[in-house]
Formats: sequence, structure tokens, C-alpha cells
Amino acid sequence: MSLLLRYRTRSVLVALVAGLAALPSMAKAQSADGTTTSPDVGAFRTEHIEPSGEPKPEVFHKGETTAPAKPPAAADDVKPSSGVSLFDRMGADLPPLPPEKPYTGPIDEAYGAFQRGFYLTAFQKALPRAQLGDPAAQTMIAELLAQGLGVRRDTKNAAFWYSKAAEGGDATSMFKYALILIEGRDVPRDRKAADVWMKKAADAGQPSAQFNWGQSLTADNPGAKGLELALPYYEKSAEQGIADAQYALSQLYIGLPDVAPEKKAQARMWLARAANAGFDTAQLDMGLWLISGTGGPVDLQGGFNWMKVAAYRGNVVAQNKLAHLYINAIGTTQQPIEAATWYVISRRAGLKDPELEDFYLGIEDDQQKTAIDAANKYHPAK
Repeated sequence: MSLLLRYRTRSVLVALVAGLAALPSMAKAQSADGTTTSPDVGAFRTEHIEPSGEPKPEVFHKGETTAPAKPPAAADDVKPSSGVSLFDRMGADLPPLPPEKPYTGPIDEAYGAFQRGFYLTAFQKALPRAQLGDPAAQTMIAELLAQGLGVRRDTKNAAFWYSKAAEGGDATSMFKYALILIEGRDVPRDRKAADVWMKKAADAGQPSAQFNWGQSLTADNPGAKGLELALPYYEKSAEQGIADAQYALSQLYIGLPDVAPEKKAQARMWLARAANAGFDTAQLDMGLWLISGTGGPVDLQGGFNWMKVAAYRGNVVAQNKLAHLYINAIGTTQQPIEAATWYVISRRAGLKDPELEDFYLGIEDDQQKTAIDAANKYHPAK
């Protein structure tokens, strides 16, 4: 396995969204005698209730002793139920939330201003503390200068403050300063010093630094030795949500011979996490693993769905594989125009495939034209 050195500075936020599914409505046909029927349920007697929830009083005309018979409801008059919500079924209000615990810790006015988008205020609040040697304030000043938030962008001064915060023990600044030293941006390039700061940041728990230090170990120690040295750093980074590390971990768990069985059984889980985080290479591999049964049971439809996601996101290999899935009806029905469309898209991206070329030349001219029109409308999903 070969893993190229790369870094990602984006933060990974994992959000859990819970939804209440509405109960499906079911229309029921009503007969002339007021009986309603539905599949697998049987017959039940019902009475017509007005929308207000109260029956209207019966009206008697002169000389009548009973209410006139009501005409049977027409089929068009029967409206489906709007369903019953979960809260209605519970029959009671939810208990009140517990009271918030009062916060008694120190208040960071600079960070509070930064969170609310008052960047100039954040700069003004943080600068005196930074000048007194506060590593957190020094990191904030560096971030504001590096991104030009509230002040003029100044990467050279940002590098200075990152270095000071790194010396003060701030893990984020250790990582950022290591990247600056690797690139030689605003400071002399120094790979040896960069490795020192990257390892310090990784050992201090910075997740992106943990992944990058793992990459450095694999690059400096070719073969199984480097992968085994990198594995603990990949594991720590993956646990903190770095998709690149989750993908690397899945490959090592499934590929290294000496991995414990319980870890090998987690390989597909880590691959799924990386795929769900939007890592298109993981989405491609997730499709391949599900179709081939790697790391778990075969799931042809699930594999097809992941391949389609990766293809729409612009992964050229996935686009090529998706064309083959459509031709061979794997996880889907056979669809020659869809297959031709994805072949055209992948071929335009530079991936040649003689087998798909033969297929494309063998379909009808109007099918080729439809596929080309669809390929012209394709834009990678973001």
C-alpha cells in the first residue's frame, strides 16, 4: 500500500440529525352502509365526523319523527387521514429540560468575540494577552492574520505568532507551524524542524498532525515496518474524525497480516465512516467492498449506490466502474444509455477502457446521442 503525504486542515464536524417520520396516510373506500375496508385489516363501523371534531345537530322537518336518511358518501368525498404524530400517541407533554448548570469558569472575551464574528474585537482582546505570552491568544492572532479576518492579511506575521504559540505548547500552532516549515512559506524551508513540530503536535493530540505524522512514518520507512509504526497515529486521528485517517485505517486493518481479528472486523466500519464524511476514494472502495464481499457480507445494491455517489462526486474510476455495473446489471437493472453516459464522462476525463469502447460502438446511434447529451449536462456534485 502506498499512501501519499497530504494534509488537511479542515475541521471535521459530526452532526447527529434525528427526525420523526410521519405515519403514512391510508385512504379507505366507504360503502353505502358506512362500512370501511382496508387490506389485511377487516371491516369496521365508522360514523361521519365533521372536520371541526363535533357532529352537527340533526335537523328534523315538520311532520318527520326521524332524521332523513343521509345519502351515501361518494368515493371522491373520502379524504385520507392526516395521521397521528408520535407526541399525540404519547398522550402527554414531554418533561421539561433540566436547568442549565451555571458556568463559573473564566470567560475568554477574545474567543467569544471570534465565535460571534467580531474579528477586530477578537484581535484587540487577544493581542495584549499574546504579547504577554499566552499561547491560546497567540494562536488566535496568528489565525486572524493568516486568514485576514478583521485585519489585513499578513502571513509573515502569522508565521511569527504560530512559532511563538508552538513554543508555548499550543498543539494547533505546532501543526500549523510545521506546515509552514515544510512549504518554506514566509520562513526558510526546514524539513527537519518541521518533523520535530509535527511529532510534538501529534503526541499532543492534534488529529491532523497525527495523520500527517503517520504519513511521514510510512514515507520514511517503506514497507510493512512504516505501516506498523504509523498505525497507532492513524488510529488516534481516525477516532477524532479525520476522514483520511479513517480510510488509511480501513486499508491497514484489511491488508496487514498481523492485525488482530477484532480490528480486522472493523475495517469496513472505518471505511464507511470515511465514505460518509465525503471522501470520494472511500466511497469508491465502499462500493467495491460491498460488491465483492470484502470485510463483510455481499451487498450488490449497496455497492451500486456507493459507486454512484462516488461517480457523481467526480471520481473517474467510479464513473468507469459504474458503467460496467449498468452493463452487467449488478445492483441495478441493465441500462445501456446510463452505461454509455458514464463511459463518455470517464473517457473525457482521460480513462480509456477498450471493453467499454466496444460496448459503446455496439449500441444504436440514437442511444449514443442520448448518452452524449446526458454527459454534456454532467457537473460533479459538491
